[in-house]
Amino acid sequence: MEKRLVAAVAMLTLGLFATAGLADTKKGGKIDGKKEFVEHCVVCHKDGGNMITPTKTLSKKDREANGVKSAKDIIKLMRKPAAGMTAFDSKTISDKEAKAIADYILKTFK
Repeated sequence: MEKRLVAAVAMLTLGLFATAGLADTKKGGKIDGKKEFVEHCVVCHKDGGNMITPTKTLSKKDREANGVKSAKDIIKLMRKPAAGMTAFDSKTISDKEAKAIADYILKTFK
């Protein structure tokens, strides 16, 4: 349990530092889903895995087993995640960025 708490705090801290000082993609222009994924998600989901809950990877098989079948489902989880995952509100990740990340996940992790 203590390892999970330490890991969660570390991920939150890394996530906060990862977003500081980066180019603002919220002000127009094409949003690169891969770049956004690396910026916000790769800390926990390296190579599509899941360092907190290994049974909930980003693979299609695991996503669908957990009721995550569409970009809308992924965005919903980003906004109101299960225990152990950081919530990303629309101030942290815009709706367009969230959609780009979700599309990247669906396209990349099969």
